[in-house]
Amino acid sequence: MTPEKYDAWYDSPRGRWIGDAEFELLCRHLDMRPGASLLDVGCGTGWFTRRLASVGLDVTGLDIDADALNFSRERSHDIPYVEGDACRLPFPDQSFDQVISVTALCFVADWPRAIAEITRVTRRRFVLGLLNRHSLLWLDKGRNGGKGAYHGAHWHTRKELAEAMQELPVEHIHFSSAIFLPSGTDFAQAVERSLPKSIPWGAFLLVSGDAAS
Repeated sequence: MTPEKYDAWYDSPRGRWIGDAEFELLCRHLDMRPGASLLDVGCGTGWFTRRLASVGLDVTGLDIDADALNFSRERSHDIPYVEGDACRLPFPDQSFDQVISVTALCFVADWPRAIAEITRVTRRRFVLGLLNRHSLLWLDKGRNGGKGAYHGAHWHTRKELAEAMQELPVEHIHFSSAIFLPSGTDFAQAVERSLPKSIPWGAFLLVSGDAAS
């Protein structure tokens, strides 16, 4: 899929609903005070990067895909975008107040190392959005190696993420999820509004935490 087609998906009714729901959950776990520095690891076409910048955060995007970064730069000239590997982030320790990654680590083979790198460059908080193994979306799109855009993705579980976090200097780990019925119909959206984000079966699995004090 080209960067143009990927980014345009967020303009479709279903894509906009999913993007908005994921963005809202991210914001619940971030410090949204203007001026806070934030690194978006695996920013892709910059859809979330641009939205976070629009609310006043000092955002930097990083991705390994040069084509996606070129698209990102064309869409937002005022945001710095860096080409780099999530497993070897080109920044010193504690470079950013906050670090996020949105469904990018699902396509990183050594995702525990990428999480370790994310926590290394985090000064205060990290927030990771991942594909949830225990979800209806996995049943539809994730089995047998995955379909379409999900081909080759790793679908995470809370258990494996909690175990990975035990090896890192982090604290205040919190899990939540969203996108319980991924169809995007009016019924799915009504269900989404009615369910608490603490339920662990949403397709978008979020884990947040703080750098150890």
